[in-house]
Amino acid sequence: MVVAIVMFLVAIGSVVFHLVSPWWWTPIASNWGYIDSTLNITFLITGIAFVLVVGFMAYCILKFRHKEGQTALYEPENKKLEWQLTVATALGVAAMLAPGLYVWHQFVTVPKEATEVEVVGRQWSWSYRLPGQDGKLGTSDTRLISAENPLGLSPNDPNGKDDVIIESGDLHLQLGKPVKLLLRAVDVLHDFYVPEFRGKMDMIPGSVTYFWMTPTRTGTFDILCAELCGVGHSQMRGSVVVADEGAYRGWLEKQPTFAELSGQPKTMKASYEPAAK
Repeated sequence: MVVAIVMFLVAIGSVVFHLVSPWWWTPIASNWGYIDSTLNITFLITGIAFVLVVGFMAYCILKFRHKEGQTALYEPENKKLEWQLTVATALGVAAMLAPGLYVWHQFVTVPKEATEVEVVGRQWSWSYRLPGQDGKLGTSDTRLISAENPLGLSPNDPNGKDDVIIESGDLHLQLGKPVKLLLRAVDVLHDFYVPEFRGKMDMIPGSVTYFWMTPTRTGTFDILCAELCGVGHSQMRGSVVVADEGAYRGWLEKQPTFAELSGQPKTMKASYEPAAK
């Protein structure tokens, strides 16, 4: 009796704790409310399954507890029950997967008007690169990485001369403007994660991964590494600042370009008005 009551309390208590927990979600600051909806569907389906399974176990413990003179019924298989459980499980898994696949398709389908911003992860810091007046990022190569060129940008690519380089600083984004985040790691696996954006993606050495998002409210938000990357993993943090257009362009005008940092002559005056189509 005691075991059955405890199991019932665990099931009900888990649901109540989930509903009233004050740290359930961080305030969302991007267009990815779809991800919260998908997680809610997953929690609902798995929560119902959890309560039913634990409740059934508690019922069996109570109903079929030992009694003098009672002999257990031996039933090696039950085809009807097996089919019912198989169908119910398949429907539950499909109900969880379908919204996730729909959201994932949106997550990696980048709108044409999105601006590309590169995020580079290394043990244990973040660097960023934004396009200049031409609206294009120059090419890069890990073999070109050095103390003078920490992002490995190609000095012979004219598209990279006006690229804005942010080292040991905050990433700034414009409110309401779609951004495609190009993610690159130069040493080991990292993971770019901003909880309020509901966006995260692994960063794999030798590859460029990506996702896109649109900031929906101003503020300063923490950037975390969500992949264990060495002894300094917990200190691999940064900040992303979302500002309105005026404040964003004012900040951008003050940032150094690759040509300025490398002492190369620039082919055009630094300006951050949208490039002509």
